[in-house]
Amino acid sequence: MADSSIFWLRVAACFYAVGLIHSMLVVLHRKHTLYPLALEAFKIGAVLHTVAIVELGIAYGHFPVDNFYESLCFCALLIAAIYLLAEWRYKFPGTAVVIFPLVSIATLVAAMERPVGTWSDVRVRDAWLVVHIVLVLAGYAALLLAAVASVFYLVQERRLKSKRAILPDKLPPLATIDNLISASMGFSFVFMTVGVVFGITWAFVESGTRWLGESKVALSFFTWALCLIMIFLRVSAGWRGRKAAWMALVVLGSGAITWAAHVGLRPVLAP
Repeated sequence: MADSSIFWLRVAACFYAVGLIHSMLVVLHRKHTLYPLALEAFKIGAVLHTVAIVELGIAYGHFPVDNFYESLCFCALLIAAIYLLAEWRYKFPGTAVVIFPLVSIATLVAAMERPVGTWSDVRVRDAWLVVHIVLVLAGYAALLLAAVASVFYLVQERRLKSKRAILPDKLPPLATIDNLISASMGFSFVFMTVGVVFGITWAFVESGTRWLGESKVALSFFTWALCLIMIFLRVSAGWRGRKAAWMALVVLGSGAITWAAHVGLRPVLAP
């Protein structure tokens, strides 16, 4: 029955992924057209998630929170349940942009407690890793652009407030820089999120669950979480201007530390 529980949990993760796609579309295009479908898929995912936990509890004979995966699984379900309750009571879809990705990634990690078969072809293994690295680096590149634009924003804002001619003809208006920051943040979040999904699945197939104990993995999740918070504050809480600029710089700093910690990935690609 434990194997059946993992199966339902992985199916739930697939349904949650619809919400993840919705969040990325909102970040990139500010469109909520997929939200009704994403919400229904999220509800189905929550039901299957509940089935998975109940089955695991029956198999073990007690409430299944004995390890990291089981605790993460239960926490993800709690977040999903609280969100659905809030959505039913208050109709507040704006928080979905952060809740959907958080529950989706947490459930995906929780569903990896049981090992799977190894790579059938080493070329697929290497290609999967390359896609992960390219996506993450693209996310960092977009984040760097957002950080550079943030610096320009702060300089331009200071110039306008002090009425001093600091690079008067070189910087665009604040609204233009702010739009660039917003677009760069959106692309950074999308690339990093998809890159994290590819990285999680690659590491799971490659080494089972050993990778979760590595400090560089914790740094990766921390940077992604900061990026998620940045997007939430930007899209849902309305953070713009100076606050968004400083937040982008903070996330870039965390990304730089994470990149430095992952330099060791290069030998993996060596022939």
